[in-house]
Amino acid sequence: MSPIPGLSGYVLVPLRESADFTLYRGRQHDNPLPVLAIALSAEQPSPQSLTRLEHEYSFAADLDSAWAAKPLAITCHEGRSILVLKDPGGEPLDRILERDQGQPLDLTRFLCTAIGLAKTLGQDHQHGLIHKDIKPVNLLVDDTGNAWLTGFGIASQLRHERQSPEAPEFIAGTLAYMAPEQTGRMNRSIDARSDLYALGVTLYEMITGSLPFTASDPMEWVHCHIARQAVPPHERSQNVPVSAVIARKIGKPTHLEASGAGGC
Repeated sequence: MSPIPGLSGYVLVPLRESADFTLYRGRQHDNPLPVLAIALSAEQPSPQSLTRLEHEYSFAADLDSAWAAKPLAITCHEGRSILVLKDPGGEPLDRILERDQGQPLDLTRFLCTAIGLAKTLGQDHQHGLIHKDIKPVNLLVDDTGNAWLTGFGIASQLRHERQSPEAPEFIAGTLAYMAPEQTGRMNRSIDARSDLYALGVTLYEMITGSLPFTASDPMEWVHCHIARQAVPPHERSQNVPVSAVIARKIGKPTHLEASGAGGC
């Protein structure tokens, strides 16, 4: 653990809370440079949660603050493990979507943000990284179209990676945004295109106000991503000039063979 001198002097304001992690923005009196802090939420966190913090910290030398929240250190604060990151600015995209209460983003804001996200993910891939968990929770955006990635807890530096077919509830990642090959039930390796699929799901949610699929359990999510076609965005929301682009991002790779889908 690397101590952060004066961390106790920061006022930590929660930006997002979940069962596993809480994201804070920390500000210190007379210090104009805020930080981000990702803390383990549970009093007795799982080993997997701590491993994700440590894994994200391991990418400190690979991430650039121009397109990602760069890790600075792992420390302890009030008895909890915390990953401290340089704060690039912006607001978590999921908070923006929640504030709009299921309504599509304004078209101008959508296009501006979508371009920023595409550029940012392109930088991630140019640096040889596959994020593997692209979703609004892990995206910081501002009003001018700048975007930054966070949440590198399961990221990979491998150009291609094979996911073994595990029970859906144990697959690393977020099922609602997960590319078919990441479920371990497609005859295809995980690569940069997996992030593009997840970005397509995110763009779909931004422009329609809802996810392309709904499911009640993990196996149904797997089935949706492997076998179902989403309703085109323009059929859910008017004035979607990039409907075909988004639909192509989350289209099914029908030329690839599914295997071990367990009845999906």
